Amino acid sequence: MSSGASDLDARSALSDGARRTADARRTTSEGRRVAARRRLHGYLLFAAFALPNLALIAVFAYWPIVENVYLSFTTWDFISLKAEVVGLLNYQALFSSWSFPQVLLRTLVWVVVVVVVTLVLGLALALLFAQRLRGTTAVQTLAFAPHVLSGAAIATIWLFIFDPNHGLSRLVFEAFGASSPAWTTDDSWALWALIIVSIWKGLGFVAIVYLVGIQQIPAEVLEAARIDGAGRWTQLRRMIFPLLAPTTFFLVITQTISAFQAFDVIAMMTNGGPARSTTTLSWFIYDEAFNRTNVGVSSAASMIMFVVLMAITVLQFRFVERRVHY
Repeated sequence: MSSGASDLDARSALSDGARRTADARRTTSEGRRVAARRRLHGYLLFAAFALPNLALIAVFAYWPIVENVYLSFTTWDFISLKAEVVGLLNYQALFSSWSFPQVLLRTLVWVVVVVVVTLVLGLALALLFAQRLRGTTAVQTLAFAPHVLSGAAIATIWLFIFDPNHGLSRLVFEAFGASSPAWTTDDSWALWALIIVSIWKGLGFVAIVYLVGIQQIPAEVLEAARIDGAGRWTQLRRMIFPLLAPTTFFLVITQTISAFQAFDVIAMMTNGGPARSTTTLSWFIYDEAFNRTNVGVSSAASMIMFVVLMAITVLQFRFVERRVHY
């Protein structure tokens, strides 16, 4: 009897163990299904938010690039119903012309001078702001104001300043016994006039960004350097500027792109003249498309600009990997 009872108990125990195992498997399987449903819900939620934005980016950013690549191999004048494919003729026409290499060189001079001078003066201005002198906040506001002004407003201000007969520049030159040059109508001065305007426009932004970077440097580091006998120039060269490397890299990228894309000031002040002396790559692209209706040539020039910007950006990122430490 006892033997039969023990067998029954053993079978009952085995049955309970099998049920517990089956329940555990069902629980695990159910947990996996719940986790899978949650992941699917997360994916669907992400898609619901991301896909509309990605669609807008594709339509208004990537598709125009694809269309521009196609147009660069065609000839079209905005009037013809269909663009005619001409292969590489637009690119050949650009590089075989005497004017386009000059446009490229002029654009590189514009970019290098504007970026370098803006960064140097912006850093100097930021170091001055960091001294926390009286009235610094008001000066910061005035310095940053040109960055938020429209190109039309900036052009109007500087056209008045550069007026050789009634402008403020006349007073400066007369103080030295000289006459003011015809800034915007003399092909020897026009490009430099626009460079001055571009530097003035971007200086406040660069100074404020540099100021933020300087304020992030621990005061203890500079204090330790002063205790060790480091002068202001040594602190700037050995400590402040290296610690500002990420900020400088950001500014070089943004200011380079901004200088390449400069258009509004050129359009308002010189219209690419005189004698095309202020025709940079951005103005050349506009002029070929909308003034000369050479859409294919304009598209080819814009693709060259795209490649140049990409090459410069890649080189800058290669440099930052070696020299910039966050």
